[in-house]
Amino acid sequence: MTELSSPDSHLVNAAEGWLLLGVPGDAQRELNQLSSESRGHPRCLDLQWQVFAAHRQWDAAFSVAQQSVERWGQFVGGWIQRAYAARRREAGGLAQAFACLAPADILFPTEPIIPYNLACYTAQLGKLDDAWTWYEAAMQRGRREDLLAMALRDEDLRPLWPRIHASRRKIN
Repeated sequence: MTELSSPDSHLVNAAEGWLLLGVPGDAQRELNQLSSESRGHPRCLDLQWQVFAAHRQWDAAFSVAQQSVERWGQFVGGWIQRAYAARRREAGGLAQAFACLAPADILFPTEPIIPYNLACYTAQLGKLDDAWTWYEAAMQRGRREDLLAMALRDEDLRPLWPRIHASRRKIN
């Protein structure tokens, strides 16, 4: 992957700043000025996804994440973003989100957010045993304290909360 050159690197930095300030419209104006060569750069695709997500334009966000996976599949972010958008887009849903993300579990065997999100999807689909298996995989890969705190705030995992609390008591 090549570095972005000037002026595109400056436009990307400005877009990142606008997103941090919560002004996705201004971020989009910066991205609109990018050269055609830079628009497909993984950093630019990530920012474009963030703009679409901020505007809840899930079909467009899915399309950008799909481009990212096809072109830059070695980066985990596109896989996660694609599944997130798939869940929310017009023709999407939980099953589609799961199908988009499940292959990434093999490609990124140390990444905890993949099985964590798969646990969320399967819990919401009512497949609680599968959800628990994914949750445990996430716990094995990541920082247990952080993932536990996140899981106990995550409404998607609410069906697992009693089991999470019970397992926590066994450890302590």
